[in-house]
Amino acid sequence: LCPAPRASVLYILGLFLLSQGYMELTYLFYGFYKNTAVDLKDFSYNIPLAYLITTLFYFLLSLLWTVVRSVNRFKQSLVSEDSSLSNYSHKVFTSWDFCISEKQSVCLKQNNLCYELKMDLEEEVLQRRQAAQTRLQRAGVYTVRALLHLVVLALLGAAFYGIYVATVLSQALSQNPVVSSNFFLGLLVQYLPSIVITAASTILPVFFSILSVLEKYSLTWQIKLTLIRCVFLRLASLVILLYSLWTQITCNGQKDDPECRTCGYSQKYPCWETRLGQEMYKLAIFDFLTVLVMIFLFDFPRKMVVQFCSCKLAQLWGQQEFQVPSNVLDLIYGQTVCWIGTFYCPLLPLLNTVKFFIIFYLKKMTLLKNCCPAKRTFRASSSNFFFLLVLLLGLALSWVPILYSIFTLTPSKACGPFRGQSRIWDTIPNAVEPLPQVAREFLYFIGSQAFMVPIFVVLCILISYLVALANSYGQLVKELKTYVQMEGRDKHFLVKQIRELSEAHEKRHRAEHGEGNFTHLIANPF
Repeated sequence: LCPAPRASVLYILGLFLLSQGYMELTYLFYGFYKNTAVDLKDFSYNIPLAYLITTLFYFLLSLLWTVVRSVNRFKQSLVSEDSSLSNYSHKVFTSWDFCISEKQSVCLKQNNLCYELKMDLEEEVLQRRQAAQTRLQRAGVYTVRALLHLVVLALLGAAFYGIYVATVLSQALSQNPVVSSNFFLGLLVQYLPSIVITAASTILPVFFSILSVLEKYSLTWQIKLTLIRCVFLRLASLVILLYSLWTQITCNGQKDDPECRTCGYSQKYPCWETRLGQEMYKLAIFDFLTVLVMIFLFDFPRKMVVQFCSCKLAQLWGQQEFQVPSNVLDLIYGQTVCWIGTFYCPLLPLLNTVKFFIIFYLKKMTLLKNCCPAKRTFRASSSNFFFLLVLLLGLALSWVPILYSIFTLTPSKACGPFRGQSRIWDTIPNAVEPLPQVAREFLYFIGSQAFMVPIFVVLCILISYLVALANSYGQLVKELKTYVQMEGRDKHFLVKQIRELSEAHEKRHRAEHGEGNFTHLIANPF
């Protein structure tokens, strides 16, 4: 008998959204890979060794690419953010793009320049006010900021506690027969951590923005502080999620617990790597679904209401502003989730690439059709390096659970390419053993302390030399900046001398020839 259409749709949705059932038995997840070798004609393909080396190479390549881009952007930010090179005269006389021809682009460029000048002037006024403040006024400002920081910590603590409780409840209720029998209830329970993380990442930045205004920082620091808090919220949410999963899988680190005594991990998770991969998969899918819901059920109806409704409330609401920093942080969050889940869900990078490809064109459509430019912009020169630094922090965060799983945790005994081993890293020594004696001794020497300690010493010496060289270059740059400032003062002095000589010459000429004759010569020299 063929299943009912509704049952078929629910079954397909369950496979796609929950990644259970048939999806667990595909190459999408860790548990499907075998711990055997594929014997070909001329060589043997070791699946566990290839799985581990491919993951490590992927992370090493990501690290090199991110570091190279961060260094390049850092050099650009040092030049562009220098006050001696980005003063008012440069912005007024040299920052205009004469290739702009469209009226909308001209207005946007004008607003951007006006906003940057406003930020610079406000920072200068704020510095003067801070210099003129009394000790009592400074104490009042610092007290208000300290109280608001406590409020921010309270909000973050509440969000983290909610994520922890949601994760524990999701893992506990997912095995309940009542929840398993109801598709929509099971879907809600499975996506409960993702829902709480997304809700916290959407609601709390609004409060962060309001609190930054009350703290009486400059416009630049208001945006930077809000971004820093949002970054901490995003990355720390993933840390709390991973910690709560770790407590469930490892019995809170107590191997003597009856549930973890037999296998070294909880018997409730016979294939705990696949469970972690499913959690990261659900985070990626829910992030994509959130983007779809925000575009089609929020941004587009908001544009229609503002465009076709003339009431004051709708016009006061206005169009959705396209905030570049928040959208970039969404991409960094998605990439961090992808990195964390790569080892447990090997095809997640491919799915993430498809997701980013679709999101790019959806964001482009909503930017051109539904959104208006943001009134408060973030400096592009500093944001490029800042976002790459956040991406590097996300990469470092993703390394922690994966390296912990490789070197410390016992791999699942019922699934995966490392079943039957005490540690995942044991694959490397097991692969080195069958090699010839010379190759085996060479590889053992590379991994020994006799090789690593001299390399570490040489690297320390090299880093010390580079730091000293960078300090000398920094001192030279400071001297050159001082020289440029002195040259500017000399130019002002020469201009002042020329003006005074010109005025003195004009007065002497008037005294000798008379004002009327001089005026007559200027009007008609011939």
